[in-house]
Amino acid sequence: MSQAYEFELFHAIGDASSAAARRFVIDQGLEEVVRFRNVTYPEVQVDLKARGGASTPALWGGGQLVTGAEAVIDRLRAWLNLRDR
Repeated sequence: MSQAYEFELFHAIGDASSAAARRFVIDQGLEEVVRFRNVTYPEVQVDLKARGGASTPALWGGGQLVTGAEAVIDRLRAWLNLRDR
């Protein structure tokens, strides 16, 4: 049985912005909410492009793709704030 994730984080190993986004996910304990998608793999690149993206980090939550470390972290913070209400 596969796990359902709230978000997909498209990232690149060795990219400082991607590392910042991944670190935020780990620091906040969101590993069960955010699926890491490494764009090294061709099928992940296809999925990122299908969601309208080309750069990393990018966060997909089923609606709009959010790109850039700051925007990704802001989106996850907003989600956390709503969840914790």
